[in-house]
Amino acid sequence: MRDIKTHSPAEYDELSATIENRAEYIKKFEQLTREDLKRHEQRFKTQLNTDVIRSIAVFHNQLLRYEQDIREKIRTINQSLEQIVYNSVQDTYITILMDTTSHKEVRQFKEDLKNCYSNTLGQNSDLYTEEKYEQVKTILDRFASSENIDKEWTLTVTDVRKWYEFNAMERYRQDNADKEFYESSGGKSGGQKEKLAYTILASALAYQFGLNIGEAKSKNFRFVVIDEAFGKGSDESTRYGLELFRKLNLQLLIVTPLQKIHVIDNYVNSFHFISNPDGNNSQVTTLTKQQYLKEKQKREGSADMEETENNQNITETEDLGLAGKAQSDASSGAVPFVGADRQEIEPGYHRLNEG
Repeated sequence: MRDIKTHSPAEYDELSATIENRAEYIKKFEQLTREDLKRHEQRFKTQLNTDVIRSIAVFHNQLLRYEQDIREKIRTINQSLEQIVYNSVQDTYITILMDTTSHKEVRQFKEDLKNCYSNTLGQNSDLYTEEKYEQVKTILDRFASSENIDKEWTLTVTDVRKWYEFNAMERYRQDNADKEFYESSGGKSGGQKEKLAYTILASALAYQFGLNIGEAKSKNFRFVVIDEAFGKGSDESTRYGLELFRKLNLQLLIVTPLQKIHVIDNYVNSFHFISNPDGNNSQVTTLTKQQYLKEKQKREGSADMEETENNQNITETEDLGLAGKAQSDASSGAVPFVGADRQEIEPGYHRLNEG
């Protein structure tokens, strides 16, 4: 009975090799004799090799093709990244690194998948063993399982992107020497994080559209919508991102809060101010760049004039020997007035919104 269990562990796994189970072993033997399964053993082995195991091989090869496709995409993106000056002072660029993951389950799955069909695709049918069958069955059972742990495992090990860990390296353009390794954005300032994100984004757009930095405009469709991406970023990183998009000759539709208009206005050709004064009716005011700049200049000029007049009033008061009163006015009224006057520039844009 021990020999039978060793030969066919899957079939006799639930039966112990004891005298008490002798009747069950005899019953299974009679079933094998009656169904003449021995005669079909060779055909079953051939079927397993040609269908199941070869299907596993095809599945594995498909995953490997996905892996190669990712490598090619990263290579193409890195070509775009090399054209982007990341640090103009030190003349550096960013490159994406693609390292094999240290995830234990992914590594084990790749090894198990390969072992399922290694040494089984030749002409010698003796290469098939019960062990190979068990290896295939173990993987397929987990694929088909309804258990959450097996579902998560399947999603993880069959997602080829998770076979790798992606990091970034900043390198000197002169000799391609490494400058700084970016495993994540942790520990970086907000501006550094944004700059790195914009650099990767620009390279991804270049890959998606098949663009080159500085390439002359073509008939390619290069329309990109940026929805409040610059709202919380620094002015410096915003300009950096917009310069990258300009070099790619992208057509941009930028949705942004008003506080970023002074950064963006050099990169757009028209403005659409959206407002909803009473909460019930939205309004759109459209300005060309020339109209916008004219309105902006007029409001800034008006603000400067009012500030100058206010400063002159303070000086005249001091000249009249009323320095104490002037100081009191400056602290209680004059400075807030100037401040309010400066603040008037932004509300002015809101009034433009209201038409």
